[in-house]
Amino acid sequence: MLALPTHIALLGNPNCGKTALFNLLTGSRQKVANYAGVTVERKEGVAHTASGRHVKVLDLPGAYSLNAISNDEAVTRDVITGHLDTLPDLLVCVVDATNLRLHLRMVLEARQLGIPLVVALNKMDRAQKLGIRIDLPKLALALGAPVVPTVSVHAHGARPLQAHLDHELPPRTTSTWQAQSIDDVRHTQHEVHRIFEATVQEPAVDHDPTERIDRFLMHPVWGLVVLALVLTSTFLAVFSVGSWLTGHVEEVFSWLAVQVEERMNDGLLRGLVVEGIIGGVGGVLVFLPQILILFLFFLALGDSGYLPRAASLLDKPMSKAGLSGRSFIPLLSSFACAIPGIMATRTITNWRDRLTTIMIAPLMACSARIPVYTLLIAALFPQEPMKATALMVGLYALGIVSAMCVAWVMKRPHRSAGNAPLLMELPAYQWPDLRSLVIGLWERAMIFLRRVGTIILALTIIMWALYTIPSPRAHADGTPIERSLAGELGNGLQYIFAPIGFNEHISIALVPGMAAREVVVSSLGLVYAMEGDEEQVGAQLQDRISNEWSLATKLSLLLWMVFAPQCLSTFVAVRRETNSWRYMWIMGGYLFALAYLASLVTYQLTLFLTAP
Repeated sequence: MLALPTHIALLGNPNCGKTALFNLLTGSRQKVANYAGVTVERKEGVAHTASGRHVKVLDLPGAYSLNAISNDEAVTRDVITGHLDTLPDLLVCVVDATNLRLHLRMVLEARQLGIPLVVALNKMDRAQKLGIRIDLPKLALALGAPVVPTVSVHAHGARPLQAHLDHELPPRTTSTWQAQSIDDVRHTQHEVHRIFEATVQEPAVDHDPTERIDRFLMHPVWGLVVLALVLTSTFLAVFSVGSWLTGHVEEVFSWLAVQVEERMNDGLLRGLVVEGIIGGVGGVLVFLPQILILFLFFLALGDSGYLPRAASLLDKPMSKAGLSGRSFIPLLSSFACAIPGIMATRTITNWRDRLTTIMIAPLMACSARIPVYTLLIAALFPQEPMKATALMVGLYALGIVSAMCVAWVMKRPHRSAGNAPLLMELPAYQWPDLRSLVIGLWERAMIFLRRVGTIILALTIIMWALYTIPSPRAHADGTPIERSLAGELGNGLQYIFAPIGFNEHISIALVPGMAAREVVVSSLGLVYAMEGDEEQVGAQLQDRISNEWSLATKLSLLLWMVFAPQCLSTFVAVRRETNSWRYMWIMGGYLFALAYLASLVTYQLTLFLTAP
């Protein structure tokens, strides 16, 4: 009986197209978890071979070497040496055909493991366009492993690999791999050079436009201008195109609320469904288009090869705050969500730099702030998208500047140690892979929807109950909200929030917002006891904020949302990544103090400046 592979693992350097190849092989048949005992993401899926067999595929974290210097590389090493997971039947070592000098080192290390190995020579289409000629049979002979060409951005680009998965496995041999000394590394590099010179012919004239593009995009002045334009365009799209799409989502909830009201008898159950569930959950779901647009831009920038260049470009400015360009990508990821941003700090090898980046990541304006920002900015500048965009960019910029100031304070006692030089691979520019973008957006949409269907749904139901159940100490006169348990809670919180301009309605809405800040919008709608469908609720809430709240209160709440760490999941991530309760409480303490101080100064100063 033939021994065919049933469990394969994809191994390769960052930027080799490994994850794009994984997406091509598995499509939507993926599941994401964490490795046992560590917080590194584990991606697994199911692929079909050429004969139709199912094969389990594991996408290992990107690694330059098995001599690990980061958590991700350590996990990759431990998986394929059998210390963290079941050994795969076959290792697929993915290498970039346009950058074999760098990527062949991993192949030479992997073949020492004794696990059957096949080399996937990825990006072959680009190599051919650049005039790079590779002798595949000679390369396979030199490496002692089969070599198959792949193009992960083409629909049929994995067919040679799928066909190879139906080949019988060679016998497994004893592993000879061990951590390399300096002499071993030199010997490996010499072997890489020998194999490259014998199997690869590069063109006499460099046809790669990357260097020419980099002269402009990596310019110390024009590069920063382009980066600012890219980020501004992103936020403009979020606010303009996203708002247009949000209107269509509102229409869906409008229709749904009307249908439920017509078919249910008046009473508590209808109030729960219409106001608590449709109103509460719908109040957050309507912002899904804007959140996905933000993710789309970040995914496309990462796939194109631009993000590492932005990190390199910002290395010198960030060094003024005691950080390096290594912190840029985790901080940029935090604009979408602080949790993956905090997890992305694992690539930062210096512990103090990593801790500083973790502590300032929540200051990046995550996508959960978009619902509140959008509501308040629309109340300040209705029908004025340019002013609204300028204010949105200003809020994001405030978070960035504040983060750099906090980093400077945290790193000041250790400034004499200096920063290690930034060494980062700059991959060739490429068009983003549509398949990877779609899968990435789908994964993030599912994460958001699961959050809405669990945490946010539970919080909105709890808040609806607090607004509905009367307080035993309430007076007979007054509005239903004032007579409820929520009203009594709001009155108690007034002693804390009155100096920064928050009335009892805002105070009540901030309570569930401590667990998930996007709930603030739906909670405000419930606090004001709105009636009608979702579209009417949104419009009435915006009108009431515009007409009833003072300018000082609106600005104060915006500043509160910039700094306040209103996300329990972020606290959990900080505790997990630092393995310390202390750092979690320090982060929460300084952020709440900043939020209160910023709101207090903004509120009192605005009152002073606008006083008659």
